[in-house]
Amino acid sequence: MTVREQTEQIEAMTLSQFATPAVKTLGRAVPEAPCPLRTSFQRDRDRILHCKAFRRLKHKTQVFISPEGDHYRTRLTHTLEVSQIARTISRALRLNEDLTEAIALGHDLGHTPFGHAGERALNEISPRGFRHYEQSVRVAERLERDGAGLNLCREVLDGFARHTTGEQPSTFEGRVVRLSDRIAYISHDIDDACRAGVLSERDIPRDIRACLGESHSARINTLIGDTVTHSIGGSALMMSDTIQEAFDAIHEFLFERVYNISEAKREEAKVANVIRQLYDYFTGKPDRLPADFRDIAVQDGLDTAVCDFIAGMSDHYAIETFTAVFIPDSWKY
Repeated sequence: MTVREQTEQIEAMTLSQFATPAVKTLGRAVPEAPCPLRTSFQRDRDRILHCKAFRRLKHKTQVFISPEGDHYRTRLTHTLEVSQIARTISRALRLNEDLTEAIALGHDLGHTPFGHAGERALNEISPRGFRHYEQSVRVAERLERDGAGLNLCREVLDGFARHTTGEQPSTFEGRVVRLSDRIAYISHDIDDACRAGVLSERDIPRDIRACLGESHSARINTLIGDTVTHSIGGSALMMSDTIQEAFDAIHEFLFERVYNISEAKREEAKVANVIRQLYDYFTGKPDRLPADFRDIAVQDGLDTAVCDFIAGMSDHYAIETFTAVFIPDSWKY
């Protein structure tokens, strides 16, 4: 018996009836021989962790664009916090932690530079629209490995595609990641807003603090603990009515006090201008695209290729490219 087969046997004995065992995966677009050491979902997690799009997340904005300071979240640290929360819930509910981790680590692979400000700008510009969760699937299927893609399991791709809005993911593990994403960003965006001086803990309504906790860690513990307590033994992922109400209220509070009217919005007009000018430039001069994106333009259309190129940029690379294209070089005479 291989190490992988032993792991699959342990899953059969220990996982909940609502979990997704690796042996029951719906498979990959291109069938592959099994790995002797790792299950299918473990292989997917490792492929995501080692791919280029994952590494670029460390230089992509979470909420605050170009913050001064080393302690603000990036898209990568957000991803790691989602993974930690999702794995904790999955372990407690005896779900497949490897599948959960794979979905969590890859759910934002398709995110644009400059966070949701960049996504909104690209969505407004592109005739077909742009949604980062769909782009995460495209990165995994089409763009990584020089066009070969990562060939991930269908359950992982489903978790990417449905982690934000619309229908719930088809697996319980995917639903855990979807909830964990929300728990993570609500919690750490408050923390970052306090660090930026946009908020203080005392600005959070007293009834919400009394219900969820007085600190970043307390709120996460409350939300995870309540979810686990009210989901054990059931087929649905849920919180108690009291905690769910407070959770929804703090989400609304963040939109009112941080996302819509704070310093987090101050640079968004500049971001939209950078994205629009880059889009117009490369759609007007497709020969200036890198060779692999010129190939995509031929196969999938110019708009798709330009969106792929821009969405894959880090914040720094987007600014650097904009500068190279539109800002005159210094010169001597």
